[in-house]
Amino acid sequence: MNSREDEALARAAVAALTGQLALAPKPGLPDPRDLNARTTHADHRALRWSAKALTPGLAAMAAAARRTAEPTPALRAELGAIGRCTEHTLTLAGGGHRGALWVLGLLVAGVAVESGTGGSASVTRVRGSGATTQDARGRAHRITALARQLAAHPDRGAPPRPTRGSAVSVKYGAAGARGEARAGFPHVRRALDALGAARAGGADEGQARLDALLTVMSTLQDTELLHTAGPIGLRQVQAGARAVLEAGGTATAAGAEALAALDADLHARAWSPRGSAGLLAGALFLDALAP
Repeated sequence: MNSREDEALARAAVAALTGQLALAPKPGLPDPRDLNARTTHADHRALRWSAKALTPGLAAMAAAARRTAEPTPALRAELGAIGRCTEHTLTLAGGGHRGALWVLGLLVAGVAVESGTGGSASVTRVRGSGATTQDARGRAHRITALARQLAAHPDRGAPPRPTRGSAVSVKYGAAGARGEARAGFPHVRRALDALGAARAGGADEGQARLDALLTVMSTLQDTELLHTAGPIGLRQVQAGARAVLEAGGTATAAGAEALAALDADLHARAWSPRGSAGLLAGALFLDALAP
């Protein structure tokens, strides 16, 4: 049975995901503007609906991790089994969010393991609270380190067939979702630093989150982009994200103009940096945790 703490962690993770979905304009990614477009509004509505279907699975992952209180191979296997059941539920609810489930599942488990070893499991909203504190950064590092230890174990119950993401990773030598987790989610940590820096620089919350997303996009070897656009397309998207940040970020007129250009280009080409979206959701989840 899940505890109130486990349910709270799951709800916080889903809130981070829906917060990412509500952000606009996100270059190449679904956002609320799609509700005004006949060809895509159903997709965005389905994504918002299916995000809520993650809650039971994430709560079960938190409960398993809290009970085990160590990043063991057995816990990794249990998380994998819960994850596959949750993916089936997602499909029934409209699909999407498989990448976010991987990120949020490991991070939720990391929080629960940490709380089982004397850490705090409290969750609070920090929207607009300013730069990330040193204590909050330290806690985020501990959680991502635990997630890294979990990801290092093989998922003994995983089907033998490769996923599209793993196949693309092998083809192009990209880290992919597994590599990101096994490195301790460096792009989640970079997004957290970008959030803090943008807030400290006077950006509003939406602008700070967009800057965090662009920070991830500027360096992530996104396997979805590699699949659809190839290495040249990936580098073009990374350069476009860097151009926005180098122009001063989305809080500046030059940065907003560069963002609009990148957004128009990605939508015209149907290129979607989905991996960056899931990692931003992970950063927003950690951002919502009390230090």
